[in-house]
Amino acid sequence: MIAIVDYQAGNLASVQRALAFLGHDSVITHDPEQVSLAERIILPGVGAAGKAMSDLRRLGMERALFVSYEERKPILGICLGTQIILEKSEENNTACIGLIKGEVRRFPENMRGGEGRTLKVPHMGWNSVQFKKKHALFRGIDRDSEFYFVHSYYPSPSDPEIVLGETHYGFSFASVLLCKNLAAVQFHPEKSGGPGLRILSNFCSWKGKEDA
Repeated sequence: MIAIVDYQAGNLASVQRALAFLGHDSVITHDPEQVSLAERIILPGVGAAGKAMSDLRRLGMERALFVSYEERKPILGICLGTQIILEKSEENNTACIGLIKGEVRRFPENMRGGEGRTLKVPHMGWNSVQFKKKHALFRGIDRDSEFYFVHSYYPSPSDPEIVLGETHYGFSFASVLLCKNLAAVQFHPEKSGGPGLRILSNFCSWKGKEDA
C-alpha cells in the first residue's frame, strides 16, 4: 500500500486519482502508524511551509517520516513536499524536517527572461527538466518532456551530487533531488500528463536505491 501523507497541504485527491489510473492502491492518511506500515510514501503539498510543518508536527508525522527514511522505504516528495524535506525554508523562516541538508529560497524579484522580459513569481506553468543522471524513476521520459510547476520557492540542497535534474527560470535551480531512498520533484507529476504519470508509475516499482 502507498501512503499519501495528509498534512492539510492540499492536492491529495489528484495524486490518489493518478495512482488509481495506474492501477495502484493508495490511502490518504494523517495517521503516523499507517504511514509507518506503508510500503512506500508520497509527501505531496500545496501551501506555505510554516503551516505545513506545524501540522506535520501536530500530527506526529515528522517522526514517522524520519523512521521511514532510515528504514530505506521509498519516499517521493512533490512540490511543497520537496521543500520541507530540507532543513530550513525562507518561507515563514521555517525549520523543516531536515532529511536533506540545505534550504529553500524564494525566487528573487525582477528576474529577467528571454528578450529582457520580467519573469513573474510564482513560477507557474509548463517547463522542462534537464536530467543530469540516468535513473529508474525517469526511465521512458523523453528529454523534451515538460512538467507543470507552481511555486515561489525552490530547493537549494547543500550537496550538488543529490541534484538529479535542473530547470531554468531566470536561472537554473534544482527541480529533482535524489538521496538514497528519497526522491523529490518540485513540479507536479500528477498534473503533468503522460510524462508525469510515467514518473509515478516508475516510483511505484522503484526499490528505493540511488542507482536503480
